[in-house]
Amino acid sequence: MFAIRIHETGGVEKLRAEEISMPAPGLGEVRFRVEAAGLNFIDTYKRSGLYAVPLPHTLGQEASGVVTAVGAGVTEFRVGDRVASASAAGTYAAETIAPAAQVVSVPASVSSQLAAAVMLQGLTAHYLACDTFPLKAGDTALVHAAAGGVGLLLVQIARKRGARVLATTGTAAKAALAREAGAEAVCIYTREDFAAAARAFTGGRGVDVVFDGVGRTTFEGSLASLRPRGLLASFGNASGAVPPFAPLLLSQKGSLFFTRPTLAHYIATPAELRSRAADLFAWIADGALRVSIGATYPLAQAAEAHRALEGRATTGKVLLLP
Repeated sequence: MFAIRIHETGGVEKLRAEEISMPAPGLGEVRFRVEAAGLNFIDTYKRSGLYAVPLPHTLGQEASGVVTAVGAGVTEFRVGDRVASASAAGTYAAETIAPAAQVVSVPASVSSQLAAAVMLQGLTAHYLACDTFPLKAGDTALVHAAAGGVGLLLVQIARKRGARVLATTGTAAKAALAREAGAEAVCIYTREDFAAAARAFTGGRGVDVVFDGVGRTTFEGSLASLRPRGLLASFGNASGAVPPFAPLLLSQKGSLFFTRPTLAHYIATPAELRSRAADLFAWIADGALRVSIGATYPLAQAAEAHRALEGRATTGKVLLLP
């Protein structure tokens, strides 16, 4: 079958189109035909070598599609079922395999493209707003990269929970998207000081929480945006990893809290995964959550898609279509 793999880490030129064999699903596994695969920054981290993976490696972990085979012990899925996963083994391919415990059923009310678009990024936005810092009415949140895949969903979920949102974006066009998603205020970080904007947004106090998927370039400003005892949730490295820092810095900035969450620990059980996915699918079906698919690329053009994502030339979700 057709797949996009890397044999060594580096730039987009390391992506190789190949024909590979697809094994039968093992104990507790589900194999499904990929109808849409999600493009995520974690894919670029693995390609570049920031996150180590065994080589050769088929990129991608998020997809939706139709079950083609089930392994021994799998009783909750059958051939022909529509499913999605954020924990599959290589979704830049015609078919993929995932643990059944990390697969969800996709309702008829949600298309395959929408399902693929909200698995990793939607689940991430859900756990950040509902558990990492359980937002409530009156809370203030700063959401970086608010016109991106996670950002647009996170702004909407934060507003749904009653929080006030200050968003950052890189351009005026992206700022308009963040406002449409529900951001009360937007700071264009390329020409404004977002920490100063956060202080102005909160009458000088600082926001309760910063959701930061950017990493290195926003770290110091994110800390400066927080109120005393506020929380910085650093969940991504789009600009590079946050450099090492002394814990004393958190004390000096106001007894701040810092966490580096990852999705795997918030969908560790099938029940938690499926509860989060059920919320997302229900919100999509009733119109409470609008999913922006900013671009789709044929799987064979994965390199172009990576260039666009890393070049900040995308908004919303980017999908690869086999």
